[in-house]
Amino acid sequence: MSRHVAIVTDSTAYLPPRAMERHGITAVPLTVVLGDQALEEGTEISTRSLAQALQKRRSVTTSRPSPQVFAETYRKVAESGVSGIVSLHLSAELSGTYDAAVLAAREAPVPVRVVDTGMVAMALGFCALTAAETAEAGGTMDEAVTAAEKRAADTSAVFYVDTLDYLRRGGRIGAAQKLLGSALAVKPLLQLGDGRIEPLEKVRTASKAIARLEELTAERAGNAEVDIAVHHLAAADRAAALADRLRARVPGLADLHVSEVGAVIGAHTGPGLLGAVVSPR
Repeated sequence: MSRHVAIVTDSTAYLPPRAMERHGITAVPLTVVLGDQALEEGTEISTRSLAQALQKRRSVTTSRPSPQVFAETYRKVAESGVSGIVSLHLSAELSGTYDAAVLAAREAPVPVRVVDTGMVAMALGFCALTAAETAEAGGTMDEAVTAAEKRAADTSAVFYVDTLDYLRRGGRIGAAQKLLGSALAVKPLLQLGDGRIEPLEKVRTASKAIARLEELTAERAGNAEVDIAVHHLAAADRAAALADRLRARVPGLADLHVSEVGAVIGAHTGPGLLGAVVSPR
C-alpha cells in the first residue's frame, strides 16, 4: 500500500479479500435491513440468508452508511500516516453513499477526494484497484482519481435477472420500468448507463438471455487486454459455466473473477442474477 495516498471504497465493490489486503483498500459497509434487523453487508448477513429471505418474500431494504461511519473510517485511515484519501463509491443514482462520504470528507483530518464512479460491483472494484495501483506507483491523489475515472468510463456491465420485481420493489428500476408490462413474457438484459439501470434487450427465455449475455460480453471485450468479473446470486453453476465459456472466447483476458454478489445488490436483483463486467486495462 502506498503510504501517502490511501484508497477507500464501499462494500458493494465486492473486491476479493486478498486484493483488498494486498493493496490496503478499506471498504465501508452498507446496511441491509431484514425485517426489523439492520445488518452490515459482508459481516452480519450472508447471501444465502438474503436469498432465503427474498424467496420467502420477507421485507428487505438497504441503506447507505452514515456520514459518521465515513468520518470514523477516514480518521482511522489518516492515523496510518497517509497524506490523502481517494474515496470511490457506487453510483449516486443508486445510493446515497456518495453523498454521505462527501459530508464526512469535509471534516476529515487529511484531504479526501470523493468520486461517484457511476459503477457498482466489480465495475467499482476495478476502479478501486486501478486507483490503488496508481498510488502504489507514487501517483498523487489527482492521478489516482484520473486513473479510476478513466477505468470507469471504459468499463461496462451487463446483467440478467429472472424477474424485475425486486428492482421495482427497491425503486432502482430506472428506465427499465417500461419493461414491466411485458415482464412475464420476457427475460430482460439490463446494463449500467450513466450510473442508472437501463434496459438493453428483451429475450424470450432464460437460456437465450444467458447466451446473449455471453455474446455481448465477448463483443465488448474484443481483442483488448481486459479484466472480467462474473457475478451471480444463488446461481453458482450458471456463473461457473459462463466463466468457462468466456475464458475460451476472450483472447485478451487478463484476470477473471467469479463471485456471488453481496446482500445489498442481491436485495435489489433477487436470486438468479447473472452479470458480467468488462473492464479494459
